Amino acid sequence: MEDAVLLACVPALALLADRLLGEPGLRWHPVAWMGRWLAWAGGRLAPRADAPRVLSNARIFWVAALAWLAAAATVFAASWLFQAWVLSLPVWLAAPALALFFKPMMAWALLHDEVLGVERALGQSVAAGRAQVARLVSRPTGQLSPAQVRESAIESLAENLNDSVVAPLFWFALLGLPGAALFRFANTADAMWGYRGVRGGHDWSWAGKWAARADDVLAWLPARITALLIALLGGAAATLGRLPTEAGRTPSPNSGWPMAAMALALGVQLRKPGAYTLNAEGRTPEPPDTLRACAIGSRTVLAATLCACAALML
Repeated sequence: MEDAVLLACVPALALLADRLLGEPGLRWHPVAWMGRWLAWAGGRLAPRADAPRVLSNARIFWVAALAWLAAAATVFAASWLFQAWVLSLPVWLAAPALALFFKPMMAWALLHDEVLGVERALGQSVAAGRAQVARLVSRPTGQLSPAQVRESAIESLAENLNDSVVAPLFWFALLGLPGAALFRFANTADAMWGYRGVRGGHDWSWAGKWAARADDVLAWLPARITALLIALLGGAAATLGRLPTEAGRTPSPNSGWPMAAMALALGVQLRKPGAYTLNAEGRTPEPPDTLRACAIGSRTVLAATLCACAALML
């Protein structure tokens, strides 16, 4: 029983390591290793946009899908073997060791601090705020107003609450370190391959389809759990009935859920110009809303971590 309790503490220990130790250097970061492979393979799988097409769309799709599956299987197997070795150690050593290796699969402290950094930068100048939020989002930021910079930061916080914390915790509770590593690979692959058109001179229309759909599947339930936690812990339980409608305004089947929940919890609009507006009747976000969003995020992370610990006790 004592051994089970210690191992059930792994998510909490990982969260503590996240705050105290931060992110490992890129040289040692497993997600960075995944990213380097994805960059190398993606440059070979996605056809050049300015070159004659050699393979059919279907063949491009299946070659990229098989490459994804082979890499995902490697990540899962390597993580499973490593976890099996760690769990063969005395439990007092295995629990903190597993927590240290699970920690790179989740990142809350960095996200929290980067979002707060946007508000501090806006206090200096709009240009500084745009430069800071560009570290968080892929959309062009050069013409964003102060309100749009703040909206982008809050959206990024809400979306990444799922991708960087709740989903890794969910898959760790379900499948251990291999599950968390598989999700991080899928999420990283979606970020690097899952485009709908041309990016970096390559056409991802078919080469990135599998990666995008795989991430959608793995993040589907965690995204809705994240939204529920944000709503309950952000004082927006009364608006739960509006969540499906608001979340459906975004093109993503998942990211709209935590973003809509955060918009409703804060009582603000969150917009991507030309794409969607969440909680259209809400007010424009103000500086205190960024702080409130981070506070709601912290409560959500703590609750998700405790839920993962409890699940591991079952």
